[in-house]
Amino acid sequence: RCQRWVENCRRADLEDKTPDQLNKHYRLCAKHFETSMICRSSPYRTVLRDNAVPTIFDLTSHLNNPHSRHRKRIKELSEDEIRTLKQQKIEAFEREQATQELNESKEQNTVSEEGGQKQEEETVPLTLEERENKDYLKSLFEILILMGKQNIPLDGHNVDELPEGIFTSDNFQALLEYRINAGDEILRKRFEMTAVNLEYCSKTQQKQMLEICENSVREETLREVRDSHFFSLVTDEVVDIAGEEHLPVLVRFVDDSHNLREEFIGFLPYEADPETLAVKFHTTITEKWGLNMEYCRGQAYIVSSGFASKMKVVATRVLEKYPQAVYTLCSSCALNVWLAKSVPVVGVSVALGTMEEVCCLFHQSPQLQVELDNTISVLYQHNESRGNELKEICRSQWTGRHDTFEVLVDLMQALVLCLDAVNSDSSVRWNNCIAGRAFVLARALTDFDFIVTIVIMKNILCFTRAFGRNLQGQTSDVFFAAGSITAVLYSLNEVMDNIEVYHEFWFEEATNLAAKLDVQIKLPGKIRRAQQGNLDSEVTSENYYKEILTIPTVEHIIQELKDIFSEQHLKALKCLSLVPSVMGQLKFNTSEEHHADMFKKDLPNPDTLSAELHCWRIKWKHRGKDIELPATIYEALHLPDIRFFPNVYALLKVLCILPMMKVENEKYEIGRKRLKAYLKNTLTEQRSSNLALLNINIDIKHDLDLMVDTYIKLYP
Repeated sequence: RCQRWVENCRRADLEDKTPDQLNKHYRLCAKHFETSMICRSSPYRTVLRDNAVPTIFDLTSHLNNPHSRHRKRIKELSEDEIRTLKQQKIEAFEREQATQELNESKEQNTVSEEGGQKQEEETVPLTLEERENKDYLKSLFEILILMGKQNIPLDGHNVDELPEGIFTSDNFQALLEYRINAGDEILRKRFEMTAVNLEYCSKTQQKQMLEICENSVREETLREVRDSHFFSLVTDEVVDIAGEEHLPVLVRFVDDSHNLREEFIGFLPYEADPETLAVKFHTTITEKWGLNMEYCRGQAYIVSSGFASKMKVVATRVLEKYPQAVYTLCSSCALNVWLAKSVPVVGVSVALGTMEEVCCLFHQSPQLQVELDNTISVLYQHNESRGNELKEICRSQWTGRHDTFEVLVDLMQALVLCLDAVNSDSSVRWNNCIAGRAFVLARALTDFDFIVTIVIMKNILCFTRAFGRNLQGQTSDVFFAAGSITAVLYSLNEVMDNIEVYHEFWFEEATNLAAKLDVQIKLPGKIRRAQQGNLDSEVTSENYYKEILTIPTVEHIIQELKDIFSEQHLKALKCLSLVPSVMGQLKFNTSEEHHADMFKKDLPNPDTLSAELHCWRIKWKHRGKDIELPATIYEALHLPDIRFFPNVYALLKVLCILPMMKVENEKYEIGRKRLKAYLKNTLTEQRSSNLALLNINIDIKHDLDLMVDTYIKLYP
């Protein structure tokens, strides 16, 4: 049909164009078509019928038009001239093909001599069998993508659940059969002679196709990351995928629309040995996923208790190779929670796990939450404002707050009374599951080891609470917080110098809380048993917890703060004075060029940086009265004239992707939320790293033809 359009238009110069090129680059006016060829069912669109061909052309009107006298005339070609032109084009095409074949044969000879290199395949028309095979594979890919998007596991029934000799389709085969029954002729032809108790598509083939789906979806995101140049890497807590531990990896970058995005790009198998993990992490990011780590400007690791030391080794190895990949905190995790999870004391890890279980139990049972509210009301009847505040906090994910240990200490009596009430209730109000968990958690909360741990953690982390809250605040809060790290470290060092006095006060608070809960003050069982055999070593509870908990925790937190707020990181945060609202608070008396040295290689015109920063300050200092100062990097990047300040623009983009900085627009942080939802809604044994990527990146377009071609090349 495209060929007929070209012939009717008398456009011999377009005859060698492909239908795709014609559709993309050329248009015909509606007046060249008969009215019967045009469908006007909608007032907003003119749609041609499927068989429409242009027939109305006035090829003589220009002769009578005096205004067109000086226009370039279109020569009307005779039939002989058209035939001659066609013959010339065919001959030229044949000559080109012959030259190309000759070059390819030369290349082939060279390749065989040198050991072989990849070469482009000739475009050969597909046979009927090849076309049918492609359509068949496309149908399989469509089913897999559907399963990923809808979070349908590949396996259906567990084999152990079925009697011997009974065949039941897995979910993939069931969907394939459904599609055949719905009229998919390609699949019907393929499988019409196959026995009903045989698999249509083997597990190996499914795995191969899923890997291609995963790589194709990931590549769509990574292409945007490469276009943006600079990026940061963030890993979330270690998760269990079908019995194996994996690290979820997210990437931060600024897209073409100047929006900071955080996208999930895949799972990395977790290794017990930190050095092996560091090597695999680097290899996967650079070789398998194709990111250039020279452009990485930040790294952050949100880790579960017990994994912190290993991920710190990974961060150190990355920093050794790429000094500009600044090791930072992540904006989605409160500083105090992050510090607590990194403490290498077993008692702290156990306490954090117990806190999560308590929070989870009350969120799962609204009836239990009401019981807790009533208990809080009774206990805080003389301080209703704090009581109401605690009730509100209990309905949120309070284990992720900056003051999580303070909240827990205030809630301890209410939690224990509430859980005891469940255990002593002889009615059928509580099911066995809730009653059983309540019994176990009541025992855990009333263990003196747990009580002393949370009280000491509360008191140590109170020195970093305000600092951590500011780090998750507005841009100006983050800027001024960076200047207060010295004061925080000074306070903690002062605690360390007087640890005997501080620990005595903290231990007394723990014993008072234990007395209130009627808990006996005693050493852990293993220490008591060790003392029974050695009468000389009489260790008091106070000294034991000072040596085993207080001193290691304070020392660790001081060191972690020094590592996470390195000189390079603080320099980067000082550059936040580029944001106009921060500049205004500093009375426009700023000196970003001194701190921007570390980003000099990232600037398009580093020689003009000083002059450009001066212009940037003058622009905002002498703005109109009705013009508000942009308060965030996001607002500054969306200024209409930001491109007139290329160095400032580049600096803001790099600062924006630091994991410390908050993602201003929630819809661009959807990757992390979808990851959490996938893990929450999918049973551990049914999780798949391939299907997870399809489910989490549900809005990414899929190129089915590319997937099919890739599969045919990899598995011919």
